[in-house]
Amino acid sequence: MADFRRLFTVLALVALFVGLAGAQSGINGGSTMSCATSTTVTPTVRSEGFTELVGDIVLNCTGGSPIAFGAQIPQANITVFLNTQVTSRIMNVATNNASEALLMIDEPGSATVSGYGAGLSQTVCGSPLGFPGCVEYVANNGCVPATGFGCGVPSTTAGGTFTGPAPNVFQGVVSGNSVTFYGVPILPPSTTGSRVFRITNIRANANGISGGGPTPGSITGSISISPSNAFTINQFTFTLAAVQAGLSTSLRSSTDGSGGVVNFNQCSSASFNTSGAAGILRFSENFPTAFKTRVALISGNPNPINNNNSPTNSFTGQNIPGQVYNSESGFTLSTVTGNNNTVAGLADWGTRLKAVFTNVPSGVSIYVSTVNVVGLTNLATTGAGNPTAVEVITETVPDGNGTLNLATTTNTTSTGSVPYAQVTVVNGTGIAVWEVTQNNYTSNQNLDFGVYISYTATPQSNTPATGPISVNMSYAPNPTNGAFSASSATDPTKVGIVPRFADTSSAKTFAQINICQTALLFPFVVTATGFETGLAISNTSQDPFGTNAQTGACTLSWYQAGASGTNPAATTTPAIPGGTTYSTLASATTNAGANFTGYMFAVCNFQYAHGYAAITDVGARGIFTSYLALVVPTGSGTRTSSAESLSH
Repeated sequence: MADFRRLFTVLALVALFVGLAGAQSGINGGSTMSCATSTTVTPTVRSEGFTELVGDIVLNCTGGSPIAFGAQIPQANITVFLNTQVTSRIMNVATNNASEALLMIDEPGSATVSGYGAGLSQTVCGSPLGFPGCVEYVANNGCVPATGFGCGVPSTTAGGTFTGPAPNVFQGVVSGNSVTFYGVPILPPSTTGSRVFRITNIRANANGISGGGPTPGSITGSISISPSNAFTINQFTFTLAAVQAGLSTSLRSSTDGSGGVVNFNQCSSASFNTSGAAGILRFSENFPTAFKTRVALISGNPNPINNNNSPTNSFTGQNIPGQVYNSESGFTLSTVTGNNNTVAGLADWGTRLKAVFTNVPSGVSIYVSTVNVVGLTNLATTGAGNPTAVEVITETVPDGNGTLNLATTTNTTSTGSVPYAQVTVVNGTGIAVWEVTQNNYTSNQNLDFGVYISYTATPQSNTPATGPISVNMSYAPNPTNGAFSASSATDPTKVGIVPRFADTSSAKTFAQINICQTALLFPFVVTATGFETGLAISNTSQDPFGTNAQTGACTLSWYQAGASGTNPAATTTPAIPGGTTYSTLASATTNAGANFTGYMFAVCNFQYAHGYAAITDVGARGIFTSYLALVVPTGSGTRTSSAESLSH
């Protein structure tokens, strides 16, 4: 059926251009109604988005021959073609592809437009698949012109007697790159004024424009009419939206705002809100409407989250034709409902932002602020005009009719009142999601979220494992973590959630767990003829002070005195357990054998290594000297600053 409709609309477009090549009579046998096409607002949409709302299409029509009272109003199919997929939500996939995209006649329910049609309620045609559809007739609603023609209004009863308004809202049927409104009544206004057809709630795959990259592009549309003589239009193609990347992300220090990796030592425990500060995740919008609330923050449509973090999701007041709402929801019409209690035009949630933590070692816990912050311990200002966001349970948990499904606060900072929640980590991956609940649409905004990690150091069992911990920051939901499949992302018959996005993120290292090391410098080592150097390295991580004993090897790097070429290759000792000493002869360890004179660095994979060297002429003249290796301050961990400084 969908393929047949696609072929039908393509043929209709061809017929339109053929029909306009020569003069012909209008759809009712008289002169043809003429329509001027416009897009009232051309929004900027996010290139990451699969379900971006484009601007309304408005046909303002005048002229045409009047139709006699009692006559059936001719019908036409109106199709909008885009240069990308139409992704307006399908309201009931099981029965038809009728969507949330709507065509309204004469701005019903408008607060700013006068006239008969604007004063009517929004009445939906219950037969969106077309002929016979919703048959309408011309009725005399108190107007009795001498000719019996003109100033008639649509009614559902034949005979010319007005029995009540006829449907004035029609659902569009989505198929690929097009949406078709079937059986639309075409009643020329003749000389009595104008007739307005508004098409709204068209969502489009902006990620299909410019490859979803940073280069701005455009979503364009064109209109076809069948039969082609239903009316004429002055413009067949138009721009419906500008496309631009909406999100930038960065990592920031909690103190100076700079980026960079936060280093932790495997042998030193990290605690929440003290030693475990890992920094700030910053989400930045690239244009002022890239972050949106679920519904508009307008008079009669309250802020979707109040001072008690108890959201409301009312969309009262978001059903006025032509109103710009700057929200994820468009024109909402509660009388058009569908699967899972969906409402035409109403998004499932506001803009959501996701952080995916990967390579999280076993034993490491991650905490994120449940609200946006200034620094790790200060709440962001929540007054009017300031952006705010709250953490929700998952990226696809729906916003209910009274509460957001918020993450559970588990900790608060020791200085300030910032709430934090622990991120659930499974197989080294954890996900945190926040939803925008307020934004300033006049300038680009940032949303910052604090991150802490905590773990108990057990280096003797290599816990936590060393290495980088990464984060990917993106819009949500996206297909990366299974919210929907990438292959079906642009098919509204398979994915019914709105909004949804492509994942354009890249992994950033925000924390690094480093193995605890000690660097030792042996400033003079000699194995030249007649000399030998004895080396000893003690692993003193076993002590009476409660230090976590470690086992690790040392890498010995040799530097030939006065060498103009290649130094001997580095060598590695066996693993040295805590509480033991490794000893060897330099001639047996350096690849230079008995021909080395220079110095050596020993980098040991455990804390509190200490070294000793003894040099002798092997009894020839009884020469003997010894020294303690220098502890180089690049190593990690000190028992006490004074004790270690004695070796430097």
